[in-house]
Amino acid sequence: MLPMRTIEKTLTLVIALAALSSFANAKEPAAAPFMAKAGQTTRPAGYSEFCKKHRSECQVKTRGDARVRLTTGRWNELVAVNTAINEAIEPVTDQELFGDEEVWTYPISKGDCEDFVLLKRRELIKRGWPIGSLLVTVVRQQNGDGHAVLTVLTDRGDVVLDNLEKDVRVWNQTPYRYVKRQSQFDTGNWVAIDDARPTSVGSLKR
Repeated sequence: MLPMRTIEKTLTLVIALAALSSFANAKEPAAAPFMAKAGQTTRPAGYSEFCKKHRSECQVKTRGDARVRLTTGRWNELVAVNTAINEAIEPVTDQELFGDEEVWTYPISKGDCEDFVLLKRRELIKRGWPIGSLLVTVVRQQNGDGHAVLTVLTDRGDVVLDNLEKDVRVWNQTPYRYVKRQSQFDTGNWVAIDDARPTSVGSLKR
């Protein structure tokens, strides 16, 4: 007989994947699980500086559809990576850590939101996720502050890993206004996001 903890995790996963499937089949624009792109745009200043130190990471070209089939195993990887890094890294501002307002880097024990994103991205790449499916994304919080999350392209929708949230969510079920993200075909280029939603709340629980 399976332990109760295992049964609970399995049931929760089934519910989460079912929710993703319903989003994928929804027809209302506000329920679209895939972000709408609005053309090429400028890179964040911090990312441009990051690329000066990590040139090879910002010159990767990919072809074809980078969307990953979201199996149970893949979902578990997303949840595990999101949880592990959120727990391992202490959130601090760049000003506190470096005396500078905008520094993008791989964190060791402390870091800002974009540092969480970079580390999660690197860890998923190590686990075999295609680079073109893991996109650094800039959003606006409800108070207007800028924030960074990791968007993961899957066949069930664009899901988000966030250091402010323990749950892995479909992008349109987060309380953010999406501004821009990396191109899935070129890690050095960025595209604008056409986020026409009124509001978005809700989550997919683990």
